[in-house]
Amino acid sequence: MADYISVTVLNKLAKQVLEACEPLNSLVVCGEISNFTRHYKSGHLYFTLKDDSAAVKTVMFRDKARLLRFAPQNGMMVLAYGHVTIYERDGAFQFYADYLRPFGAGAAQMAFDALKQKLEKEALFAPEHKRPLPPMPRCIGIVTSKTGAALQDVRNVLQRRWPLVRLLLAPVSVQGIEAEDSIVSGIRTLDADSRPDLILVTRGGGSKEDLWVFNSEKIARTVYACHKPVVSAVGHEIDYTILDYVADLRAPTPSAAAELCVPDQQQIREEICNLGKNIQKNIQYSLQVCYNTFRSVRPAETLRGIQAALDARQRNLSACAEQMRLAKGHLLRSKFSELGAAANLAASLNPYAILSRGYAMVEDSAGNCVTVPQLKAGDCITLRSSNALAQCTVDTVILPEADRKHEESTKNL
Repeated sequence: MADYISVTVLNKLAKQVLEACEPLNSLVVCGEISNFTRHYKSGHLYFTLKDDSAAVKTVMFRDKARLLRFAPQNGMMVLAYGHVTIYERDGAFQFYADYLRPFGAGAAQMAFDALKQKLEKEALFAPEHKRPLPPMPRCIGIVTSKTGAALQDVRNVLQRRWPLVRLLLAPVSVQGIEAEDSIVSGIRTLDADSRPDLILVTRGGGSKEDLWVFNSEKIARTVYACHKPVVSAVGHEIDYTILDYVADLRAPTPSAAAELCVPDQQQIREEICNLGKNIQKNIQYSLQVCYNTFRSVRPAETLRGIQAALDARQRNLSACAEQMRLAKGHLLRSKFSELGAAANLAASLNPYAILSRGYAMVEDSAGNCVTVPQLKAGDCITLRSSNALAQCTVDTVILPEADRKHEESTKNL
């Protein structure tokens, strides 16, 4: 009897063979969407990709589906990026999509119109949100490919029109699957940098598929959230993207964007020259008016009137000066009198002044001033006069009669 395998093993072997085939692990399949279903619980997308002769069941898991920039619909032609394998339980050959992109004019326009309508309802294109560009920017942040022709075009125009401005480049990828996140990161980096006065997002011309990344909802919302003005210059004059609608200013080409971002140095020179000529003319006109006015009056009478006014003001000034001098003298005499009275009062309260008249102060052994009733026989005291000291010992303290009786009664107690 021949060897056999189970259906489970068969499906598993078939899956291993398909997954080991390198060409089947990185595919881009073009087809029309049919039987489209979005699972309401899991969020996974289930649909069929078909052409005129064949069809393949396709699955897109929720974590990939939530990154889509358009709403897939039946009948839409798409490019599906992913790989193929077998679903072991049913033995079903399936394509697992990681990324979808509209293909063909009809599908791309449908996705473009749907996103444009959605963002327009949210007022992302509202004119009142548009910010004016600075008239003379010192630094321009540019989001583009460092190897693209757009960067060189912008540099050439800026050097010719306004060489004072500096360029701060955020090099990004402007085409391919990774372009969206790269552009978003570049815009956010320049918006957080304090140096740029505005941000220019640009790339050269290309097919609609090449420019499709600039229809990204994520890029549009990033530009809308910017604090700095954003200028869009993608492709040629006939190319319009979602970025053009949400940006503060849309330019038809990178070169035109550079012209719109900075003034023309030659024009500024001419304006300054004209302004100088106008100032000179105004000064000459004013001098002529003053000269004619001066000639129209009689100088002698005018001078006499001026002299009379000056004499009156001189007399008024002299009177004020005399009043100030008198007031100053009165104030000084009053303050000297107050100072003398205060000095006499201070002198009368000075105990050392009393000592100069022959009196003496009594100090105990600790140097404290004491009175005679505080002393007792045997105390060592110091008599301090104005110019000498005397060390003494108390033999006897003689108190008045009343004080002596009070002291004896206290001792008896």
